[in-house]
Amino acid sequence: MRICVFGAGAVGSHIAVRLALAGHDVSCVMRGPHLDAAKTNGLTLRVGDAAFKANVKASDDPAALGAQDVVISTLKATGVASLATGLQPLLRDDTSVVFAQNGIPWWYDIGLSPKHPPVPDLGFLDPGGRLRAAIPRERIIGGVIFSSNEIVAPGIAANLSPERNRLLIGECDDRAGDRIAKLRAALNEARIESPEVPQIRETIWSKLLTNMSMSVLCSLTGQTARGVRDDPSLAEVIPRLLDEANSIAQTCFPEVKRVSRTGPAPDHKPSILQDYELGRAMEIDVLVRAPAAFARAAGLSTPMLDLMAALAIRQAREKGLYQAG
Repeated sequence: MRICVFGAGAVGSHIAVRLALAGHDVSCVMRGPHLDAAKTNGLTLRVGDAAFKANVKASDDPAALGAQDVVISTLKATGVASLATGLQPLLRDDTSVVFAQNGIPWWYDIGLSPKHPPVPDLGFLDPGGRLRAAIPRERIIGGVIFSSNEIVAPGIAANLSPERNRLLIGECDDRAGDRIAKLRAALNEARIESPEVPQIRETIWSKLLTNMSMSVLCSLTGQTARGVRDDPSLAEVIPRLLDEANSIAQTCFPEVKRVSRTGPAPDHKPSILQDYELGRAMEIDVLVRAPAAFARAAGLSTPMLDLMAALAIRQAREKGLYQAG
């Protein structure tokens, strides 16, 4: 398959290397020193003491890469608007676009089952409706990433979760079909686990439970996920915050498994904290503001989440890392 990874940072580089080594024709839209290194030496993925190298086509200009069978966007939610114009040179009539990002996606209400509770206004996730106008429903595939990675040097990504690397995918209307089956097979063959999921939005909420609570606490305190979990000063805060997060998710999908503070917590910094420390735009809208909108639509009282959202927005604005859509 011809596959373009759009926004090949840490996670995208991991995916690109795995797919290229599995025999696919992989290209990457990327920028900066990481792009320069990829052009010169290819991309390298480190997993423990092992290193895997792959040669990929790389450019900051999508028009230089040609039409693709599949585009996998690994852009963060704060940068996904660039797809409104950047995607066009990569598309054929039947090109699929996988949106693999954290939080509530801009397309959440597209293809939604009529059984789903009413969705709040999420226009702030796609200001001006640019993505909605540029990307028709027929192209959209939802994606949820479970994989921890970081760029350790230009052209080199390190995988920090060798026992858990997944990209779960599904059509925006949850129908089964050949293109989903084919892409899942390609991911699995590339050693990126992609089991079947009956409802992609349920999977989105399952991951969001942790991101909207523990990850945001990490960004506010500067601690790793394990540090937050084990901090005695937060012992009474975490259960209350998780109760609110669970309640929001289960108004949409009662089947979502509840998250408790007793679960395993990795000893690394979540991406929202990394973004804050590196001075990058923060994914507050998709991780906190959108779930809070769902809570209001469902008539839920979420004082802990509301406070977290206000503090996170204030923290980010002080460093110029957040601008409401």
